[in-house]
Amino acid sequence: MKRSRSLALSLVATLAATLGAAWVALPAYAAGPTASFVKTADWGSGWEGKYTITNGGSTTINGWSLAFDLPSGTTLGSYWDALLSSAGQRHTFTNRSWNGTIAPGGSVSFGFLATGSGSPSGCQLNGAPCGGGAPPTTPPPTTTPPPTTPPPTTPPTGDLPKHLLTGYWHNFDNPAVELRLRDVPAEYDLIAVAFAEATSTPGALTFGIDPGLSAALGGYTDADFTGDVRTLHSRGKRVILSVGGETGRVTVNDAASAAAFADTAAALIARYGFDGVDIDLENGLNPTYMAQALRALRARVGSSLIITMAPQTIDMQNPASSYFKLALDIRDILTVVNTQYYNSGAMLGCDQNAAYSQGTVNFIVALACLPLEAGLRPDQVGLGLPAGAGAAGGGIVAPSVVKAALDCLARGTNCGSFRPPRTYPGIRGAMTWSVNWDVSNGNAFARTVAPHLDTLP
Repeated sequence: MKRSRSLALSLVATLAATLGAAWVALPAYAAGPTASFVKTADWGSGWEGKYTITNGGSTTINGWSLAFDLPSGTTLGSYWDALLSSAGQRHTFTNRSWNGTIAPGGSVSFGFLATGSGSPSGCQLNGAPCGGGAPPTTPPPTTTPPPTTPPPTTPPTGDLPKHLLTGYWHNFDNPAVELRLRDVPAEYDLIAVAFAEATSTPGALTFGIDPGLSAALGGYTDADFTGDVRTLHSRGKRVILSVGGETGRVTVNDAASAAAFADTAAALIARYGFDGVDIDLENGLNPTYMAQALRALRARVGSSLIITMAPQTIDMQNPASSYFKLALDIRDILTVVNTQYYNSGAMLGCDQNAAYSQGTVNFIVALACLPLEAGLRPDQVGLGLPAGAGAAGGGIVAPSVVKAALDCLARGTNCGSFRPPRTYPGIRGAMTWSVNWDVSNGNAFARTVAPHLDTLP
């Protein structure tokens, strides 16, 4: 999200990457298929785990099933790159359509989140011990067939609607219409205030009404703004503080700056009444320490904290890249990622077969299915588009194109030549840069997209 943007043409050629960085050594005798487990993250009350299945044999594996037990008090949460069925504390993961074949010497991985301190035990891969060896003399526990789609988990919503419209509000003076916060049109469910600023302390945030905006509005103070936040709350709206933008220089690269981020963000939330934060750092971020900062902030504020992200399109091409990895690492506390599907040039979609040009239904849908297929829940994925003339350097689309992209993802209708591998009825909604530009352009975006969101499944 920017006050001004330059058009950056990018063509990225791969989506092949894995989460996590650790391998567990297998026994020397192991041959044929084996599986190793590692906790890739642990935050005390829960953890993220990863299983890697390796074909150490001489023949291709066509389909796999991996089962393990979790102790009482440890529960399974979100998961990715596998299907799941459970019977009590016994959990069985099976391959998805694209990762069931493992050539000799090859490997695949899947991951999941868990709440509690326990670890997997009793691992079996295709009925045999995960470390290799002969199958057990007694059959493994019988489980029900895996569902065709992962079961839903309860996301942190902050009392937001199932499908929502997000808009950015300018805390600065530019050619778009200046607005008091209370004058944001009623169609917007979630308003992101742009932007919090960096201080001389790494990671620390500060916020106050911009003097230029105050002057343009004939006098608009911090007290006025805080009152407007309360007014929007009375209307059922939520207001979050966006961190970053094109000129944002907030850096969270170590434990100290992560703590400073959490401390100052919590203080600003308490002072102004914000409902959460939006991460829009366009000059890079460290996913490890930003995840630490956001978890610390949530621990201080509580489970109602809204956490959104607005990465540029290039940032959501590869699951190992910083923004994409952050989203996957915090998916248990993440509200929604509204990728900016503009100012991008041509990019590869989840089919990896063709470069799609920005400003089309194909581009939006083919790129939106990247995070959807990589492990984010549909309710954690939104479509970020500019609100007409002046809002972006490229990728501006008519609101009808946004409606068509939402229909294609949610229902499989109104698609272009690209069709996603499945439908995502829970797709969260749309975001626009910005409320101010939308008002400048006659509110066409909000008045078209908001009512359409109400028609989605």
